Amino acid sequence: MAFRLTVEPIGETIEVREDQTILDACLRQGIWLPHACGHGLCGTCKVDVLEGEVDHADASSFALMDFEREDGKTLACCARLTEDVVIEAEIDEDEDAEHIPIRDFSATVTRIVDLTPDIKGIWLAIDGEPIRFQPGQYVNLTVPGVEGPRAFSIASSPQDGATIELNVRKVPGGKATPLLHETLKEGDHLSFTGPYGQFFTRRSRGGTQIFVGGGSGLSSPKSMVLDLLESGWDEPVYLFHGARGLKDLYYRDLFETLAAEHGNFRYVPALSEPDPGDGWQGETGFIHEALQRAFPDGFADMTAYLCGPPPMIEATIRTLMRGFLFEEGIFTEKFLTGADEDRIKSPVFRRI
Repeated sequence: MAFRLTVEPIGETIEVREDQTILDACLRQGIWLPHACGHGLCGTCKVDVLEGEVDHADASSFALMDFEREDGKTLACCARLTEDVVIEAEIDEDEDAEHIPIRDFSATVTRIVDLTPDIKGIWLAIDGEPIRFQPGQYVNLTVPGVEGPRAFSIASSPQDGATIELNVRKVPGGKATPLLHETLKEGDHLSFTGPYGQFFTRRSRGGTQIFVGGGSGLSSPKSMVLDLLESGWDEPVYLFHGARGLKDLYYRDLFETLAAEHGNFRYVPALSEPDPGDGWQGETGFIHEALQRAFPDGFADMTAYLCGPPPMIEATIRTLMRGFLFEEGIFTEKFLTGADEDRIKSPVFRRI
């Protein structure tokens, strides 16, 4: 059985299966709604139900409080229709967004490489039609034996959607990443859904593009930098990569080669805890400190993309704002999975 869903203010009407969430139905039809966790935890996908009734399903009582339910609000990532419904969502059109419908994919693991002691590169060859995505977007990967999908950014260029690369950091005590590190092998089959996310290059802003990645947060910047350079972007592009030691720095050869080939690209790795035996002659300290040293006159009119641990992102945002680059020019990668559920204790989390 299916019901009709009308999305205001755009006036689009689609069919939604009774077992399908509002968000899933919209994304599969190329209708973008604000969202983040996809699990009823963060409240980013909150919409107003103008007509009809919905089942709130597993929406967290923190993300969707009782008074909000009584006021006709619901979380699109959880809500299912029980009849024809009209919703109203805050849809901000972004001129750089392509609104690519999400799809289900199956793929074969063709290559697994140790990038660092705790990060593996995993290449997936897609069965059938390639995936189309914007660099910076992510997929939800189903890991056999683990409940709920896990989100991983695509590290490869969108120029070849037949194969995607995922960089997976082994999370101590985690449920999915230890399995991927310890049991996955070449020839195995996996499934995923995507692409998701609103983290992509804002080409319309023009000017200098700065990418800052920490730890396994290099995935999206790698895809975005490759896409810019492959497409002939001629404005300055900077990549700052923070790592603890030399053993944690990966794709150094790739980016040094790209810097030698493209006069508009500069690669700046920085080590926060270099080993004396590494013989490291490059930048040291935290990556936001290297960023500040590289731009002593500030960041006005530039665009910055940040991916990595929250402390790194928070420190980098403070550095950028002190250098006169504010919210409209700063983009951060955010996604939450089921693994984050235990860490969400308060609605205050939504503002962090």
